[in-house]
This record gives sequence, structure tokens and C-alpha cells, in this order.
Amino acid sequence: MNIRNTFVIIILGLILFSCGSNQDKKKKYFSIQTENNQRLFKIGETIKVGIKNDQNIQIDSVAFILNDKKVISKTLFTYEEKIDTEKLGKQILKAHVFYNGNVDTITKKITLLTNTPPKLYKYKIVAEYPHDKDAFTQGLEFFGDTLYESTGKKGTSSLRKIDYKTGKVLLKKEVPKEYFAEGITILNNKIFQLTWLSKEGFIYDLETLEKKQSFAYNESKEGWGLCNDGNNIYKSDGSEKIWILDPETLAEKEYIQVVTNKGVKSKFNELEWVDGKIYANTWPKHGAASASKLKSSITIINPANGAIEAVVDLRGLREKVTQHSELNVLNGIAYKADTKQLFVTGKYWDKIFEIEIVK
Repeated sequence: MNIRNTFVIIILGLILFSCGSNQDKKKKYFSIQTENNQRLFKIGETIKVGIKNDQNIQIDSVAFILNDKKVISKTLFTYEEKIDTEKLGKQILKAHVFYNGNVDTITKKITLLTNTPPKLYKYKIVAEYPHDKDAFTQGLEFFGDTLYESTGKKGTSSLRKIDYKTGKVLLKKEVPKEYFAEGITILNNKIFQLTWLSKEGFIYDLETLEKKQSFAYNESKEGWGLCNDGNNIYKSDGSEKIWILDPETLAEKEYIQVVTNKGVKSKFNELEWVDGKIYANTWPKHGAASASKLKSSITIINPANGAIEAVVDLRGLREKVTQHSELNVLNGIAYKADTKQLFVTGKYWDKIFEIEIVK
């Protein structure tokens, strides 16, 4: 064997040794162990966690992190947290384990739920108003006495100003045919409108409906519903997440996840802010084809933690509009905050209903 071949063998050996060493460095010596291997917790329960250390390595300290809340453990290396004000839904419990000048970061998936089942409310009709039955309603919101509506479908999407008492369209702005318009909300004299799959939203002048600019979605993949609390904008995307957006930059700052006492829920469509709560329509899991067989409802969501507090059963409303082949699901919630009036409609419905929730 010549010197050159010997040199090559030595170099290859060093490379393989180096790769093996890197693999050893990446090896996790620890894992997070919950009591009874529990992964699902409800408000009022306590998460009890320890570090599994099969090799009995000397640990210096552990930093546990849940919902951006950090707890340092320097003795028993355990963690306890009572679920109370935490955001609910699918969460990642993280631990940084410090040992011998090294640190291992380990994680465990857990789910946090509310401990109270949703209340069930009914409704009564206060008044009925005419509505364009050719409107595929995606968003509905009042500004003063004027009703604003976003309609969907590619080729027929629009933004409208409406006299809700007569159903007359006062002003209409067509959305370019390549877009499928979705929910709207009004803040700081601007109208914000989502599109479904284009990952793009539009901002309009409140008076003229002229488009001023566009915005991107960042992390969320789809656009479904919008509402606002006067400071922040809330956006649903079809998943369990409702994103909280900066009203100036439209950046997605954080999100809540919608849950009950039994699990994580999704497919929240049109949104409306009503007296400190998020009211939402739900898109049927199997689409519009099964809509007539499913419950029509409004879900009332706590925006602080994502818990569903109540469901308003609106069955029977769909049967009170003109029945036709294109008739579709309940979708559209509008709240006149000054008079505390609540209005609902649906896709291709020829009526808007003012309703009162019966608790």
C-alpha cells in the first residue's frame, strides 16, 4: 500500500469518527415524563412533569417552558403547573436540560382543554329584511347604520354597501375574477377583506370601496373569517387557529385555538365581535352538500383562551327563506353595537334575520 492510499484511509477514518461524534452529540439522553403519561389536561387540573434520566447523568438544572412561561428547576428537576389562564389547544411543553456544560432541549406534545361543556342557546326572530339571493355571503359587518357585505365565488366575488332595511345595494365593488373573496372587518375607517386560497387580502376605503393596498397572510395558509375588537384583528383560516393580527402591519402576532371540554375544533368561517366574545359560523365538515342535514349554529368563543362557551342552535332559519337549487349554508353574522341588534343570513338566502339569543 503506497503512502498516498494510507493517507486517504486515515482521512476517511477521521471523517467517519467525526460524523459518529456529531451523532453522539445530537443524541437525547433525557425525555419529559408526565404523571401516568397523561397528555390531555383541562382547566383546573395540574400538569405534573419530571425528567426521565435512564443513564443517571448529573443534571445541573432544567428550564421548563409552556405557553412562553418559563420555570427554572434546580433541585428535583420537576415541574407542576395548574391550568387556569393558559391558552388552550395543542401545546408543546419544552425543557432545556443543563448538564456537564451541555444542554439538551426536549419536548412533549400535550393538549389543554376547557373544563366546562358549551351552553346551548336558542333564538327568536325579531324581524326579517330582504337580501340578495344571488349573494354568496362570506362576510357581514355594520358600520353605523350601513351594512357591508363580502360575497364569494371566483368570477362573482364582491364588496358591497347595503341598506339593510330595504336590501338595496348602495355601492358595489367587483373583486378580480381570479380571487375567491371571504370575510371582512372594518377598523380605522378601512375595510379589510380576505381571499380564500390566494394568501392575499385587500384593504379598501370605507366610503368609496376603492382598493388601497394588499396584504399577505404570513404563516396562515387560507383566509376564512375576520372580526376585530377595536384594537386587534382576528382571522380564521379553516384550522383550529384564530390568528391575532396587528391592525397596521397585518402581521400575525399570535393565535388562539378553539376547544371544548372534549377536544380541539376547527372550520370556523364568518366571524363577528360581539360584546367581548367572538361569534362564529362553522363550515360543515363535508361541505355544502351535507349542509341541510346539519345543525345551523353560532359558536361563541372566549378570545382570551379559545374556549367555546356556548352554541346558539339556529335550526329552522334556513327553512324560512325561499327554497331553490343553489340555497346554501347559514353564513353571515352582523352586530349593531350601538343598538345591540344581532343579524344573520346565509349563502344565497333572500332574507336577513334580526334575532335575539334565548339563553
